[in-house]
Amino acid sequence: MRRFADAEVALRRAADVEKAARERSGWHARYLWAFAAGQLVLVPVAVLWHGFASAVAFGLGNTFFVTGLSLYAARQRVVRRGFGVKHGLVVGTWAVVFVLSVTLGSSAFGSSPAFAVVAALMCALPLATGAWLEMRRSS
Repeated sequence: MRRFADAEVALRRAADVEKAARERSGWHARYLWAFAAGQLVLVPVAVLWHGFASAVAFGLGNTFFVTGLSLYAARQRVVRRGFGVKHGLVVGTWAVVFVLSVTLGSSAFGSSPAFAVVAALMCALPLATGAWLEMRRSS
């Protein structure tokens, strides 16, 4: 009988751990929402401003933003199974869109506010999609 009791306790503990992981994994959705919101500011700065001052402003703003998000992520105790692949896919997609937006904006569209708005929305889209999907998974 003792083995059955031990197995029951182990299964109950595993169910509790799974429940806690599901409930506490919403941090990644908040992380991605904040990252998406940051794109609405950082992308227009990267596309519309030119010169040394803009590079310094963008670099410092981006550094503080990413540092804040990284500190927030490092303090989280729960990471769901498959997190690395999903996060890598979302951030990788964002990186490709960001590089294309800044390159195209700098070379072809110059200082077009309309392009900056579209580029900001396109850069925020993969992050917002990832956040929405993560919210659905964690509930």
